[in-house]
Amino acid sequence: MHQVAHHQVTVLALDGVYPFELGMPRRIFGALPERYAVTTCTVDGLPVRANADFTIAVEHGPEALESADTVVIPPFDLELVAGGVPESVVAAFARIRPGTRIVSICTGAFLLAGMGLLDGRPATTHWCQTELFRKKFPTVRLDQDVLFVDDGDVLTSAGAASGVDVCLHLVRRDHGSKIANDVARKCVVPPMRDGGQAQFIDQPVPDPAMTSTAATRQWALERLHLPLTQSDLAGHARMSLRTFARRFRDEVGVSPGRWLIQQRVSRARELLEASDLSVEQIAGRVGFATGTSLRQHLREALGISPVAYRRTFRTEPETV
Repeated sequence: MHQVAHHQVTVLALDGVYPFELGMPRRIFGALPERYAVTTCTVDGLPVRANADFTIAVEHGPEALESADTVVIPPFDLELVAGGVPESVVAAFARIRPGTRIVSICTGAFLLAGMGLLDGRPATTHWCQTELFRKKFPTVRLDQDVLFVDDGDVLTSAGAASGVDVCLHLVRRDHGSKIANDVARKCVVPPMRDGGQAQFIDQPVPDPAMTSTAATRQWALERLHLPLTQSDLAGHARMSLRTFARRFRDEVGVSPGRWLIQQRVSRARELLEASDLSVEQIAGRVGFATGTSLRQHLREALGISPVAYRRTFRTEPETV
């Protein structure tokens, strides 16, 4: 029987690495051992100091980067790159084959930017570090409001748990939503989180007596096929449109209108992958007025047409 080649994911642990994020790639991609092989390495094969009270020993040196299909850079102590990227790290990166997919988690984006890999490109990092990042790398198109940015061969994610989001996104991109959802269930995490970093940025604590918009969001998800408006949502929540919009953004990180579009696009993606419905039929089922509207929003969100998305991500029937 023909065996499917493993996609090699190599995680580069740098000095001061954050242990939580270091383990994420192994936890997510390692849930699919038949599809991914995960290796951890350092720039010299020696143990690295963790951003904790212990040191981490690995089994591989920089040679592991040579066979990588995806390289993941977890966050690390920024003192490492305060004076520029160390020569040992530059030398390790030189081993990465052209075209290899590179992913950063949290402050890992500082390394990619320091090596010029993000010049002129969209990217994100932890919201706490955005001011410093902008000062150091003004040519990078930083977006502090998102959980991750997929720019093709280079992906950057925000802080901490957003590393899970970007890893699940890659599984979804590689193998479709069904398999990514299965991995999410195994790891007991949501397959896709709503909103962006804005919902996690420090802000005044809401009055406990204030009503949440959660019930209205659930109500809307059950009625995506209807032409819901922001006024409809505010009416269901029994708030003025202005109050609802402000409270919604505080809780979710995006406006009600943007959230509705995100949910409709997400539902459309599921139907494109798992059904034979036409683009027009799917548009009707998710609340877009026409197939043209669905095409426009899918292209804005993913840079791809519904037909191309279906061709790429359609779940193949399982063989017995």
